[in-house]
Amino acid sequence: MQSGEARSEAAGAEPADETDTSAGSVATVDQRPEDAARTVTVRPVKIRRVVIPVAIVLVVVFTVVAVLLRNTPTGVYFRISDQVAMAGLGVLLACGALLLARPRLHADLDGIEVRNIINTHHYSWDEVYAISFPDGAAWARLELAHDEYASVMAVQSTDGAHAVQAMRDLRDLRRAVDAKRDEDGSAAE
Repeated sequence: MQSGEARSEAAGAEPADETDTSAGSVATVDQRPEDAARTVTVRPVKIRRVVIPVAIVLVVVFTVVAVLLRNTPTGVYFRISDQVAMAGLGVLLACGALLLARPRLHADLDGIEVRNIINTHHYSWDEVYAISFPDGAAWARLELAHDEYASVMAVQSTDGAHAVQAMRDLRDLRRAVDAKRDEDGSAAE
C-alpha cells in the first residue's frame, strides 16, 4: 500500500496539506489545489482528557469492589450475579462518561455534520446562516433559519486556542463555499 503522499505524487498532484493540533485532533484541514476541496473536522480536547481516565477509574473501582464484595464481614451473602452486576454497573457508568467525548463536527463543501452527545445532524450550507460563538457560551452554534440554532458541542470554550482555530477554519471554509457558489453562479450566466 502506498501512503497518501506517495499516491498524490504518483498522480502528479501536490500532497495534501494537513494541520493537526495535539492529541485531540482538533482541526484537520485537507486542501487539494485542483478543486480547492476542504474539510474541517473538530473534536473537543480537554473533555476527552478528563472523561477517558474517569471512565477507566470507574471500571477499575467497580471491578475491584465486585471482586471484594464476596468477602464482607456484614453477614450478607453476595452471589456471583451480584458481583457481575457490580462490574456491569461500572461499565455502564464509564460508557455514560464516554458519551461526553462523542461530539464531533465535520464540515466540507457539501455541508456540516454535527454530532453531539446523542444525535447527529447534517446541514447543507444553504441552511446555515452563520457560525457563531456567543459570549459566555460553553460551545459554538450554527445559526439556522427562523431564529433557530444548533449547538456544536465539538467546539468548546474550555479548549481555548483550539476552539479559536476551529472557528477560523470553519469561517474560512464558509467563505470558500460562498466563493465557489459565486463562481458557479457567474459561470452559469
